Amino acid sequence: MRNDGNLARAKGMLLSLMQEAYQRRDHVALLCFAGDVVELRLAPRRASAWNDDWVAPIAAGGGTPLSLGVRRADQLLARSAPRQRWLWLLTDGRSSESPARPGAADIACVVDFEAARVPLHRARQLAESWQARYVAAERSVQTR
Repeated sequence: MRNDGNLARAKGMLLSLMQEAYQRRDHVALLCFAGDVVELRLAPRRASAWNDDWVAPIAAGGGTPLSLGVRRADQLLARSAPRQRWLWLLTDGRSSESPARPGAADIACVVDFEAARVPLHRARQLAESWQARYVAAERSVQTR
């Protein structure tokens, strides 16, 4: 995600998604994963106002523990209130892992930031296998 400005674009999309959640008074959580670490950056809670300073420390690189991150997201969703639970996965699709769709996600959306000269289309394949919404990052996002 750190190549071709993808991380900056992903952070911009994250801020937009969080702003929408704040306006709707939704509950949110944020997991970041890179290297071999899955980090709970924001424990589940009601969305609050966000800004660039908050997302600036989010880094990328060193591979993606996608299966571990998706399992952790499933655990968080399973413990949340039984209203409509969304999972947004922002990825460049460079992981070779293909985890199962989290059972606790009522709606899943895979946002594809792939910018390789020879695209692998893994994010699209993951969305298809999950029967999830697929969004190419170049397009604007309609969350609901």
